[in-house]
Amino acid sequence: MALEQLEKCAKIMNLDPNIHEILKYPKRVLCVYIPVRMDNGKIKVFKGFRSQHNDALGPFKGGIRYHPNVTMDEVIALSMWMTWKCSVVGLPYGGGKGGVICNPKEMSIGEIERLSRGYFYAISKIVGPEIDIPAGDVNTSSREMAWFMDEYSKLKGYNVPGTITGKPVEIGGSEGRTEATGLGVAIVGREAAKCLGINLKGAKVVVQGFGNVGYYSAYFLEKLGCKIIGVSDSRGGIYNKEGLKLDAVREFKAKTGSVVGFPGAEVITNEDLLELECDILVPSALENQITEKNANRIKAKLILEGANGPTTPEADEILHKRGVMVAPDILANAGGVSVSYFEWVQNLQGYYWSKEEVFDKLDKLLVKAFNKVYRIYEEYKVDMRMAAYVCAVSRVAEAMKIRGWV
Repeated sequence: MALEQLEKCAKIMNLDPNIHEILKYPKRVLCVYIPVRMDNGKIKVFKGFRSQHNDALGPFKGGIRYHPNVTMDEVIALSMWMTWKCSVVGLPYGGGKGGVICNPKEMSIGEIERLSRGYFYAISKIVGPEIDIPAGDVNTSSREMAWFMDEYSKLKGYNVPGTITGKPVEIGGSEGRTEATGLGVAIVGREAAKCLGINLKGAKVVVQGFGNVGYYSAYFLEKLGCKIIGVSDSRGGIYNKEGLKLDAVREFKAKTGSVVGFPGAEVITNEDLLELECDILVPSALENQITEKNANRIKAKLILEGANGPTTPEADEILHKRGVMVAPDILANAGGVSVSYFEWVQNLQGYYWSKEEVFDKLDKLLVKAFNKVYRIYEEYKVDMRMAAYVCAVSRVAEAMKIRGWV
């Protein structure tokens, strides 16, 4: 899919074939084997990867995931997407991605720590504040980032907080990182609503996925005046046309493990939730949720992609023809990587900003990025995803030319 999207974008913008050829491949992929002593005393060897796609704009940037289904092809594709995500919002980064084939849900904290330190030791030669700055991803959190940073600092013999982002605030993490992705979704939503003439005061919003991204997207959209009428998690969804009280729903989920069963709300499937009558839809759960099968039944005027890849290419075409705007993942959920960039900047200068400063800088960054993408959307008469790709690929291509790579 990543290669198909690049191909489509290259045709739209008449990309230099030599640049296109280079962009199809990562600069480097490292495969490592990590021996870990398990709690039963036996050694188990885990396989991990780090893909570094393109560094024309600056050091590589991208998360590290722990999952049984991690593959080399997956991390290569994700590193390419990170190149576009960093480029579209104007960050001085290229794309990277890492992964380890494991199931952390079946491992103890001690086993996960030994795996994390072993993995970071194995990739330490190709990462660092000036080379490649990893972060958290699927099944990794600030806890693993702290171990990564500590392991790298031990190797160097001094503290190097700027080698990783998504750390706890106590050891160099940034204020506002927890809320950043959801806030970014809301900022992009606010700007898109202006272009579409959607009045956010009382606008009906449906959010699929009630994890960190889903909750904060809903929270900040509500602050803008929206009414959240439906939310869901992996067990199902809830709906109330008069609006849901977010904090009460969050408390209920914390106690019961799901939003399903929340008092005063109708139970609804995740499939039906996507097709509710609403102004704004925020898919922030899994990929491939909006497909050619349900795209014609989507009633929202605006879709904000909180998750990565929730809309298939076939659905994109249907929605574009119907006049539904899709704010693509590489723009809509770039709040997270943007605040990761802010964290790195703060680490390098040893001076830390307040949450208000972080939020203000994020707002300015994403408004500028949205306006740039929207101008391309109007000029090229393509959907917003392709507009974002043209914007991102153009910036990388220009940097490659200036550097003399082609």
